[in-house]
Amino acid sequence: QVQLVESGGGLVQAGGSLRLSCVASGSILLINDMGWYRQAPGKQRELVATTTRGGTTNYADSVKGRFTISRDSAKNTVYLQMNSLKPEDTAVYYCNARRILPKTDYWGQGTQVTVSS
Repeated sequence: QVQLVESGGGLVQAGGSLRLSCVASGSILLINDMGWYRQAPGKQRELVATTTRGGTTNYADSVKGRFTISRDSAKNTVYLQMNSLKPEDTAVYYCNARRILPKTDYWGQGTQVTVSS
């Protein structure tokens, strides 16, 4: 089992910045990919950014150039630096850890990010 605990959400004005953190514990050696997803009211959960154990990153088009995902393996932590925030970035942000074999997704409890216009 893998446990994920997020922090860093909050209320910010448009154009501002926030940094989300996610600390993993438990069977962390089984994890390959880690990432962030978000879910706005009335919408499906969507990918924001992911990073592999080797450091390959992937971003949603809507956040490219504004958000940066990073991973500190020594601290078992993944970060999401969010700059130039927009009201449409408002959502609950979830940390994800993925085990490859067998394919298993682990989720954090979510942290609210609200961007005011």
